[in-house]
Amino acid sequence: MTKFINMMKDDSGAAAAEYALILAIVGAAIAIAAIGLGSAVSTAMNRATTCITTATTNAVVC
Repeated sequence: MTKFINMMKDDSGAAAAEYALILAIVGAAIAIAAIGLGSAVSTAMNRATTCITTATTNAVVC
């Protein structure tokens, strides 16, 4: 029983859990930013493609 009580009082694993939580939050933020950035780049490339193809046929300024 004393071994269990000593294990409950031990805080050495708390730092590892906190670091894992911070890592998970930072990883999620990076993933969300990458999704948003990928969408923005895709939209810009589609607009550029449209401008290039229509400018040669219709002489439209994009």
